[in-house]
Amino acid sequence: MDNQTEFRFLAEPTDVNFGGKVHGGMVMKWIDQASYACAAKWGKSYCVTVSANAIRFIRPILVGQLVSVDARIVHTGKSSMHMYVLVRASDPKKNENVVTNRCFITFMAIDESGYPVEVPKFVPESEEDKKLELVAMHAKDFAKQLDKDFEQELGWK
Repeated sequence: MDNQTEFRFLAEPTDVNFGGKVHGGMVMKWIDQASYACAAKWGKSYCVTVSANAIRFIRPILVGQLVSVDARIVHTGKSSMHMYVLVRASDPKKNENVVTNRCFITFMAIDESGYPVEVPKFVPESEEDKKLELVAMHAKDFAKQLDKDFEQELGWK
């Protein structure tokens, strides 16, 4: 099974904020869209976003740059798919990509009634995927502990 999806497009003038750079919210939308496509392809089901962790804004994206959003499954649970997403930008006339953003994002596969459905298990093969799976598992454990802390300390559910 293919565990990766890449979106490629040009950053448009309608994507920028008041500072003339692509708006962070637009980048987050692109991350969510590419991740959804990857999750739906892997899970063969409709999927919903569960969380986005450690979104890093490393460099700005400029209007006219070629943007690449690469989402890949690095860990699966029973119904969850954990992805590593890397965003790159470049001048389309040159071949010099720079990393602008990265994050982990989690989706859950659901049926028509909104209940979780099982997804195929991901088995990492490359050393990089094995390392990314470990980081994703740590992030998953951290998120569970954070939920417990919110509930215990603040009474939030």
